[in-house]
Amino acid sequence: MSEQLAYAILTPHSLLRSRTGGIITRLVARTGVDLVGARMFAPSPELVEEYAASIVSKADPQEDRIQTLLRQYVLDQFSPDSAGRRKRVMMLLFHGEDAVAKVRKVVGQFSLGKRGGQSIRDTYGDLIMDEDGSVRYFEPAVFASPTVEEADQKLKIWLKYSESDGGVLENVVAYEPGEKPERTLVLLKPDNFKFASGRPGNMIDFFSRTGLFIVGIKLHRMSVAQALEFYGPVREILRTKLRGVVAAKATAVLEKALGFAIPAPEAEKLGELLCPAFGEDQFENIVEFMSGRRPSQCPLEEREIPGTEKCIALVYDGIDAVAKIRDVLGPTDPTKAPPGSIRREFGSNVMVNAAHASDSPENAQRELKIVNVGDNHLRRVAEAFYAKP
Repeated sequence: MSEQLAYAILTPHSLLRSRTGGIITRLVARTGVDLVGARMFAPSPELVEEYAASIVSKADPQEDRIQTLLRQYVLDQFSPDSAGRRKRVMMLLFHGEDAVAKVRKVVGQFSLGKRGGQSIRDTYGDLIMDEDGSVRYFEPAVFASPTVEEADQKLKIWLKYSESDGGVLENVVAYEPGEKPERTLVLLKPDNFKFASGRPGNMIDFFSRTGLFIVGIKLHRMSVAQALEFYGPVREILRTKLRGVVAAKATAVLEKALGFAIPAPEAEKLGELLCPAFGEDQFENIVEFMSGRRPSQCPLEEREIPGTEKCIALVYDGIDAVAKIRDVLGPTDPTKAPPGSIRREFGSNVMVNAAHASDSPENAQRELKIVNVGDNHLRRVAEAFYAKP
């Protein structure tokens, strides 16, 4: 076995029907390979034609008729609609030993007259035949290549168009006249990626309740500089607004150690004295959690380097997007989050609380600029892999 790059392409129908989370859950949890890149595409006619032409292959174990159906599906369903509006497609990139075969196995393949129950296509795909053998309905759910050579060839087609057709998508969702959609940022935090699990996909399933549309996705490793800017607004709050908390903690410790009750005025002074240092330490903890390094231990010349901690950044588009996402996410403290919210289900404490979401349209714009979801990280990862001797 060898280190390989493999891709999975989620179809427009899978995205539209909010099957994204379930598909990602299976790909991450069942393949045993590392998710290293993600990007949204709005395929141009040129990309559609070139990719469709590569679909039918002697290396693919699926019947010729199935391959022909797949090729026609790409031509029909990946192409812009009758109004010229492009469709949304998501590409996920995986790396690891025997990655192509592992991803393909989890995705599955169609076979005329046979039906299993284990693969993504078994669950989310459909091939409905009439009695005369004609196809009534066909939905493959996900595309993945059968061999390393096929994966390399087809991935390079998508990479060629990854700048022009990919990124944070514009004009891919139709709204009624007078409707004013918003965009908001979601970060699935590093605690969801300590080991391969269904957590990231499960949380995306929760967000799908909002009826909003994913228009951007990026696998992101936040640098110290980005974390400092991103969380900068809470720094002064931590340094100044926690006097009561700090006073109570310090008083309890000192009273136990010294054996006498500390009067309220002195306890208040303890809070005023220690709060800035306590708040700064809390802020450093947040930056370290998100980037992998404490600012005080990171030389200035290294602060722009991508961190060691993995996130998934998502851009959601729709009416009242900020409020809808925040409602599903729940309050910062998971212990105060209502049942059925993401932070109640997946959070541990106010820092390790599963996900971040912008709290206002203005902050969404600021945060989206910092994280830069449209950055073509997927292409850089692939080009670095193919550049290896």
